Amino acid sequence: MTVTLVTTNRISSMMQYRHMELIMKIEEFLTRNPVFTIDEWKDYLASKGSEKQNTRWNLLAYHQDKGRILQIRRGLYATVPAGSSPESFQVDPFLVAAKLKPDSVLALHAALEFHGKAYSTFKRLTYTSAKRSAPLKYQSHEYIRISEQLAFRKNLAGVTTVLRSHIEVRVTNFERTLVDVLHRPDLSGSWEEIWRSLGSIEYFDIEQVIKYVKVLKNATTAARVGFFLDQHTDALLLDNSWIAPLLRLAPRQPHYMDRLNRKDCKLIKDWNLMVPTKILDRSWDELS
Repeated sequence: MTVTLVTTNRISSMMQYRHMELIMKIEEFLTRNPVFTIDEWKDYLASKGSEKQNTRWNLLAYHQDKGRILQIRRGLYATVPAGSSPESFQVDPFLVAAKLKPDSVLALHAALEFHGKAYSTFKRLTYTSAKRSAPLKYQSHEYIRISEQLAFRKNLAGVTTVLRSHIEVRVTNFERTLVDVLHRPDLSGSWEEIWRSLGSIEYFDIEQVIKYVKVLKNATTAARVGFFLDQHTDALLLDNSWIAPLLRLAPRQPHYMDRLNRKDCKLIKDWNLMVPTKILDRSWDELS
C-alpha cells in the first residue's frame, strides 16, 4: 500500500513537472512569436514532446480563453504581451502582412511605410504573394494581396529581409519600390503622396532601377520612372549616364502619366509623357 502511494505521488510529481516545463516552453514560444501560424505552433510543440494533436489544439484554445492569444484569421494568430489587454492590444500590421502567406513581401506604399519613407500612413497594406488570398480586414487595417511579375517572383528580385520583433519580414528595397509604385500608382495614394514619399529617399542604385523597369516591359512605367528621376537629378546626385537606357524604353507616342486624369496635362517630350500640371508645379507645396 505504501509502495503504491509513493509511486503514485512520484508519477503525479513528474506529470506536474512536465506540465510546468511545457508551460514555460509555450511562454518562450509566445515571447519570440508575436504573430504565428498554426503550423508553427504545432511544429514547435511537437519538437518539445507534445505528440498529441488534440493536446496542441487544447493548449491553443486555453491560451485564447486566457486572452494570451488572438486569432487574426483561420490559421493565423497573434500573441498578447503579458500584462496587456486583449481587447485593446494592437497587433503590429507589418508582422500580420508578413505572415499572411509563406512568400509574403511588403510592397508599394506598405514598403515605403516599413522603410520609414511614406509621407502619410495608410490603413491599407499591400503585399505580394504567388498564392491567392482573400482581402483581410483586421483591427484597423486592410490587407490586400497583389500579383507580381513572374520574373520577380522566381528569385525575389529587389527584396530584402529585415528582422522585426524576432520575425523575418520580406520587403521590396528602395529601387524595386520606386518602380512598383510608379507602375501601380493607383495602389499608392495621390500623386502628392507618391512624389513626397519617393522624394524622401536619398539614394537609388540606378542600375537596379533600370533592371526592374526592363522586367516590367511597360513603356509608361519606364517614362514615369525616367521623369521622376529627371525631376530629382540634383537631389539624387545623378550624372547624365543614367538617362539613355530609360529613354530607349520610353513610349514612341505620347502616353498619359495618369490614365484617369487627362485634363490639365503638359507633354514632356523627352519621355513622351502627358504629365498633370499639378505634378510639374508641385501645387501641393503652396498649401504646406
